[in-house]
Amino acid sequence: QVQLVESGGGLVNPGGTLRLSCVVSGNIDSLKTVGWARQGPGNRREPIAAINSDGSNSYLDSVRGRFTISRSAAKTSIYLQMNRLTLEDTAVYYCIAARREYPTLSQYDYWGQGAQVTVSS
Repeated sequence: QVQLVESGGGLVNPGGTLRLSCVVSGNIDSLKTVGWARQGPGNRREPIAAINSDGSNSYLDSVRGRFTISRSAAKTSIYLQMNRLTLEDTAVYYCIAARREYPTLSQYDYWGQGAQVTVSS
């Protein structure tokens, strides 16, 4: 089993920055892919960033160039640096992890409890 706990959400002005953190515990070695997903008001959940098993990163088009995913060397923490935030980035952000490579969103095995990010002036 794997546990994921997010932190770092909050209220930020448009154009601002925020950094989300996720502590990963449990059977970390079983994980092939880790990432972040979000669900905005009235929207379905969508994957936004992932670190793949080959070390490459993947991003949703709308966040590429603004968001950066990274993780600690021990793989016990995952981060999402969010820059130039817009109103459309308002959502609950979830730390996610999978035991397979290149999973679809429904194939992620583990989800954190979610962290609210609100972009508002």
